[in-house]
Amino acid sequence: MEILTVDALSFTYPECAKKALDGVSFAVERGDFVAVAGATGSGKSTLLRLLKRELAPMGERSGAIYYRGRPLDEIPAAESARAIGFVMQRPEQQIVTDRVWHELAFGLENLGLPTDVIRRRVSEMSSYFGIEDWFDKNVAELSGGQKQLLNLAAVMVMQPDVLVLDEPTAQLDPIAAADFIATLVKLNRELSLTIIIAEHRLEDVVPAADKLLVLDDGRLLAFGPARQTASGLRGHPALLEGMPAAVRLHNRLGSDAPCPLTVREGRAFVEGGYGNDVRALPDRPYAHSADAALEFRGVFFRYMRDLPDVLRSLDLTVYAGEIFCVLGGNGSGKSTMLAAASGLCRPYAGTVKAFGKKLGDYKNRTLYKDCLALLPQDVQTVFLRNTVREELDEVGARPEQYGLDLSELYEKHPYDLSGGQQQLVALAKVLAANPRLLLLDEPTKGLDAHAKAVMTDILRSLRSRGVTIVAVTHDVEFAAGFADRCALFFRGEITSCDVPRAFFSENSFYTTAANRMTRGYYDGAVTVDDVEALCRLNGAKNRMQK
Repeated sequence: MEILTVDALSFTYPECAKKALDGVSFAVERGDFVAVAGATGSGKSTLLRLLKRELAPMGERSGAIYYRGRPLDEIPAAESARAIGFVMQRPEQQIVTDRVWHELAFGLENLGLPTDVIRRRVSEMSSYFGIEDWFDKNVAELSGGQKQLLNLAAVMVMQPDVLVLDEPTAQLDPIAAADFIATLVKLNRELSLTIIIAEHRLEDVVPAADKLLVLDDGRLLAFGPARQTASGLRGHPALLEGMPAAVRLHNRLGSDAPCPLTVREGRAFVEGGYGNDVRALPDRPYAHSADAALEFRGVFFRYMRDLPDVLRSLDLTVYAGEIFCVLGGNGSGKSTMLAAASGLCRPYAGTVKAFGKKLGDYKNRTLYKDCLALLPQDVQTVFLRNTVREELDEVGARPEQYGLDLSELYEKHPYDLSGGQQQLVALAKVLAANPRLLLLDEPTKGLDAHAKAVMTDILRSLRSRGVTIVAVTHDVEFAAGFADRCALFFRGEITSCDVPRAFFSENSFYTTAANRMTRGYYDGAVTVDDVEALCRLNGAKNRMQK
């Protein structure tokens, strides 16, 4: 039975000539798990918000959306609010109360349900999601993963028929993201809940999905069974690069074997099809300059006197001209470390130096003049004007000098851009400061594979010009293919640090799908490029592989 039907849906934002969606049509059956993929700015968020009537953007719309055969616009308000749940990318934007239990009860109270019904539903949902231990907490005390789980629970307590999610794991660490997707799979399988989720991190989402919907420049490119649709993207390399590692490897090797989706299937594909006489690629030599660009020595920091330390005796040296990636769980202190490095917060003990000079010795804001710049996690905080053109002109930004073409966005309001587009505009604005030390907090958040490749090229170009880059990221594939060194942050300090091949080969969870597919068969393979090279060096075992 069709639960949602989209018929010739088109949408144009105010004062925009180009359609954000153009003639999109598809139908979702009850109990489907649908993954929505597409490039940055392809219309994913627009489509998902149109499915949730209360969040539909302003603009010109044509076509129709039907819920259980009825036009979505004609459904009573209370039924619409309950039946179609929505989980946003940024958990802070969805939380509206001060306490966890208040948040869980808020929607039910607005529906006017009896107190005993509210208590029963809240207690059951808290037990299901394991929320009892932080049931009475202030929401400000929760980690990013807990906030997103709370958002999901607060939607599920309404007992929706359809759950729509717009990049819900964008701000979660790899472990929390995997747990979140596993929870969605459980809800789909146990409750027959219809799920429609847009993601750029598709490693866990596509294997879990029944169907894959692919948007390209506002148009529906493909919609069908996940395996068939993913393997059918060979003519669209930019979209294919966003697929799981096993799919990308299968495509690159031009195999005629069935397309693998999961890590387990990818391992069977490699071990069954390719030899391993050559187990490892030559090591990439690591050398650093004698000069330090950023130094932490015995740094302690807490946000309030009666709160625990966020940074605990932090020691760290980043050398001039290197790319240094920091990974770790939500709430481990990574963003606080960047804030301390940029002078936005002052440690109560220890020293922080930039290019051999204590931050406090930089007077009259000289720290931010041709020296240091920070791209924050919430890039909307850098936007002050009504158009992208005004934002860039205000600081004299010239994105084209970095190979970044933003011309199609110039007349748009920054808040009307997709998350990935906002990220690129904010980067262009930050680079106008001409920094020697560039600090990045989740720089690939909201970026599709192609846009991520563009950003990587820009950052490598900056390194070739002598810029030092420190990036906090949850994107393990980005770190594995981009960094000179990677570090793991845990409880306010660095617990391990090494070159990417050694770093990711030693981790079980903070590692890449490529490494999980080949560990024990190949040594030190941490990217799809590594695995592809080893497969070609060893050759195919039979004629079915090419």
